[in-house]
Amino acid sequence: MEPTRVTIAELAASTGRVLGPGPWRAVDQERINLFADATEDHQWIHVDPERAAEGPFGRTIAHGYLSLSMIPTLFEEMLDITDRRMGVNYGIDKLRFTAPVPSGSRVRLKATVGRTRPKGTGVQFNVNVEMQIEGQDRPAFVGDIVLLAYP
Repeated sequence: MEPTRVTIAELAASTGRVLGPGPWRAVDQERINLFADATEDHQWIHVDPERAAEGPFGRTIAHGYLSLSMIPTLFEEMLDITDRRMGVNYGIDKLRFTAPVPSGSRVRLKATVGRTRPKGTGVQFNVNVEMQIEGQDRPAFVGDIVLLAYP
């Protein structure tokens, strides 16, 4: 699936535009372990498959922030701002983790462009995001993120 292509000016008029869902992405144990090493969060529910098999989720799960950290890449697979020279993560207005992502799962992002407003020479925009987990009804998270795009 090709990403939606817009200019910054077109993005500013895109409130309500639904993007995705994007392509599925694997969340395997190797990715979880690498994230644990990078963040020094080696809690057993993430990195110890034997202990996690006896735990509340029946296997290891991805860190919530690992799932969150996938947003930029997954979002760019859905939206290409053709005249953007630079993009910046500006913040999160609201986010809730609603379901764990089990190791071996596949996830994808669904997004809707929210409010847009000028910011210097660029545009600041909110994106309502939902990370879907293949085969599950509840998403990994839902939230409202804020991004900046500059020409």
